[in-house]
Amino acid sequence: QLFLVLGVCGDEFSILRSPQSVVFRNGSWPIPGERIPDVAALSMGFSVEEDLSWPGLAVGDLFHRPRATVLVTVKGVEQLMLPAKEISYPIENAVPISLDSVANAIHTLFSEEIPVVLQLAPSEERVYMVGKANSVFEDLSVTLRQLRNRLFQDNSILSSLPLNSLSRNNEADLLFLSELQVLHDIASLLSRHKHLAKDHSPDLYALELAGLEEVGRRYGEDSQQFKDASQILVDSLQKFADEMFNLYSGNAVVEVVAVKTFNSPLMRKTRSILQSSEGETDNPYNLAYQYNYNYSVIFNIILWMMIGLALAVIVISYNLWNMDPGYDSIIYRMTNQKIRMD
Repeated sequence: QLFLVLGVCGDEFSILRSPQSVVFRNGSWPIPGERIPDVAALSMGFSVEEDLSWPGLAVGDLFHRPRATVLVTVKGVEQLMLPAKEISYPIENAVPISLDSVANAIHTLFSEEIPVVLQLAPSEERVYMVGKANSVFEDLSVTLRQLRNRLFQDNSILSSLPLNSLSRNNEADLLFLSELQVLHDIASLLSRHKHLAKDHSPDLYALELAGLEEVGRRYGEDSQQFKDASQILVDSLQKFADEMFNLYSGNAVVEVVAVKTFNSPLMRKTRSILQSSEGETDNPYNLAYQYNYNYSVIFNIILWMMIGLALAVIVISYNLWNMDPGYDSIIYRMTNQKIRMD
């Protein structure tokens, strides 16, 4: 399995953790935003369609690849105050990052081993779980209502996290804290299934966080709330990276990317989850229906049953068409014997 944590941090691509098999060189070489998924793929040992001439990633050990990839995208901040020891690279042309190509490569090469694939954007209620992720993260909060309820449970991060100037009564603050709760719950749920971190198939995690952006819109980027939220986020990301890194026995690459805005005309326009008209009383947060984890099971049962029935009809029809009545049919054989006896 392969572990990689990527986050988006102020047009800067930073490496928090990496095993000895993956080598990143110190330097200020710019990395095109659209090639960050290729960096993730190459570090996992997968090939890419176009050669990457970026000198920041060295060849490393080709026979020992990381066990998981985690991409954390943080939106709406120019720079996160990460420790100076971390390796960082500037980003050129920051575009929305998608690891769909990496997920497809995992599905193609490790389809029989059912790797863990989790892609989640809490603010947009966008979730994609494949393979063993359906069972591991079945209890993970993915909708805004679930996230809000999760925050006010006894074992939530609110009981241990210093909020400072943040408030439990503001929607922007609650969104930000909910995303931190998701990071905590992912590591907690995975710790209950540690055997998944020891199999041979690479795992993929792609997370997109927009809570800090909402805090900046609500209070302003010069506010004490935004500064406190930024520091809390940095601490939470480092803790999350350490937990996931340890769960995969140190065989992981942890990367962070921070971007203020995406420079892409093809970017999908979405409404802020905090925007709601006063007349929307029945569904003020525009919540989607709850994800049904049995969908893939039911779909496969119906699909393969139909394929099996179709093949059975074809085989039976073919054999009936080519049947020799005088030899293959017991009815004709018994009739012929009776005629001869008479």
